[in-house]
Amino acid sequence: MSLLEITDAEFEQETQGQTKPVLVYFWASWCGPCRLMAPAIQAIAKDYGDKLKVLKLEVDPNPAAVAQCKVEGVPALRLFKNNELVMAHEGAIAKPKLLELLKQELDFI
Repeated sequence: MSLLEITDAEFEQETQGQTKPVLVYFWASWCGPCRLMAPAIQAIAKDYGDKLKVLKLEVDPNPAAVAQCKVEGVPALRLFKNNELVMAHEGAIAKPKLLELLKQELDFI
Protein backbone atom coordinates (compact mmCIF):
# COMPACT_ATOMS: atom_id res chain seq x y z
CA MET A 1 0.00 0.00 0.00
CA SER A 2 1.21 3.48 -0.72
CA LEU A 3 1.22 6.63 1.32
CA LEU A 4 -2.29 8.12 1.54
CA GLU A 5 -2.61 11.90 1.72
CA ILE A 6 -5.59 12.97 3.83
CA THR A 7 -7.33 16.11 5.13
CA ASP A 8 -9.13 17.10 8.34
CA ALA A 9 -12.38 15.80 6.84
CA GLU A 10 -10.91 12.29 6.44
CA PHE A 11 -8.77 12.17 9.60
CA GLU A 12 -11.26 10.52 11.95
CA GLN A 13 -12.39 7.94 9.39
CA GLU A 14 -8.81 7.04 8.39
CA THR A 15 -7.38 6.75 11.92
CA GLN A 16 -10.20 5.29 14.01
CA GLY A 17 -11.72 1.82 13.76
CA GLN A 18 -8.82 0.50 11.71
CA THR A 19 -7.68 -3.10 11.97
CA LYS A 20 -4.06 -2.10 11.26
CA PRO A 21 -1.95 0.38 13.23
CA VAL A 22 -1.96 3.85 11.65
CA LEU A 23 1.10 6.10 11.30
CA VAL A 24 0.26 9.74 10.58
CA TYR A 25 3.01 11.94 9.14
CA PHE A 26 2.35 15.66 9.67
CA TRP A 27 4.27 17.90 7.27
CA ALA A 28 4.38 21.33 5.61
CA SER A 29 5.46 22.39 2.12
CA TRP A 30 7.76 25.08 3.55
CA CYS A 31 9.50 22.64 5.92
CA GLY A 32 13.01 21.56 4.86
CA PRO A 33 13.29 18.70 7.40
CA CYS A 34 9.92 17.39 6.13
CA ARG A 35 11.43 17.04 2.65
CA LEU A 36 14.36 15.14 4.15
CA MET A 37 12.03 12.73 5.96
CA ALA A 38 9.64 12.15 3.05
CA PRO A 39 11.66 9.30 1.42
CA ALA A 40 11.83 7.39 4.74
CA ILE A 41 8.06 7.74 5.24
CA GLN A 42 7.41 6.57 1.67
CA ALA A 43 9.74 3.59 2.17
CA ILE A 44 7.95 2.57 5.36
CA ALA A 45 4.58 2.85 3.59
CA LYS A 46 5.92 0.65 0.79
CA ASP A 47 7.74 -1.91 2.98
CA TYR A 48 5.11 -2.28 5.72
CA GLY A 49 1.92 -1.18 3.95
CA ASP A 50 0.38 -4.62 4.30
CA LYS A 51 0.52 -4.33 8.12
CA LEU A 52 0.65 -0.57 8.72
CA LYS A 53 -1.51 2.22 7.30
CA VAL A 54 0.62 5.30 6.59
CA LEU A 55 -1.11 8.67 6.23
CA LYS A 56 0.30 12.06 5.25
CA LEU A 57 -1.38 15.24 6.44
CA GLU A 58 -0.31 18.78 5.57
CA VAL A 59 -0.55 20.93 8.70
CA ASP A 60 -1.47 24.38 7.34
CA PRO A 61 -4.80 23.50 5.65
CA ASN A 62 -5.77 20.98 8.35
CA PRO A 63 -5.80 22.70 11.76
CA ALA A 64 -8.36 20.37 13.40
CA ALA A 65 -6.22 17.20 13.15
CA VAL A 66 -3.14 19.21 14.16
CA ALA A 67 -4.93 20.45 17.29
CA GLN A 68 -6.42 17.04 18.07
CA CYS A 69 -2.97 15.40 17.91
CA LYS A 70 -1.30 18.32 19.70
CA VAL A 71 1.25 18.80 16.92
CA GLU A 72 3.53 21.70 17.85
CA GLY A 73 6.13 21.42 15.09
CA VAL A 74 6.81 19.62 11.84
CA PRO A 75 7.73 17.08 10.80
CA ALA A 76 5.69 15.15 13.35
CA LEU A 77 4.57 11.55 13.66
CA ARG A 78 1.66 10.00 15.53
CA LEU A 79 1.08 6.26 15.75
CA PHE A 80 -2.40 4.94 16.53
CA LYS A 81 -3.01 1.35 17.56
CA ASN A 82 -6.48 0.06 18.49
CA ASN A 83 -7.82 3.64 18.25
CA GLU A 84 -5.29 4.92 20.81
CA LEU A 85 -2.32 7.20 20.37
CA VAL A 86 0.66 5.04 21.34
CA MET A 87 3.61 7.05 19.99
CA ALA A 88 4.27 10.71 19.29
CA HIS A 89 7.44 12.21 17.84
CA GLU A 90 8.27 15.70 16.65
CA GLY A 91 11.26 16.72 14.58
CA ALA A 92 13.20 15.11 11.75
CA ILE A 93 14.31 11.55 12.34
CA ALA A 94 16.47 9.22 10.24
CA LYS A 95 14.87 6.04 8.90
CA PRO A 96 16.87 3.64 11.20
CA LYS A 97 15.80 5.64 14.30
CA LEU A 98 12.22 5.80 13.04
CA LEU A 99 12.15 2.03 12.57
CA GLU A 100 13.54 1.65 16.09
CA LEU A 101 10.73 3.84 17.49
CA LEU A 102 8.09 1.91 15.57
CA LYS A 103 9.56 -1.42 16.65
CA GLN A 104 8.82 -0.52 20.28
CA GLU A 105 5.09 -0.49 19.46
CA LEU A 106 4.80 -2.85 16.49
CA ASP A 107 5.91 -6.47 16.54
CA PHE A 108 6.32 -6.81 12.75
CA ILE A 109 9.14 -4.31 12.27
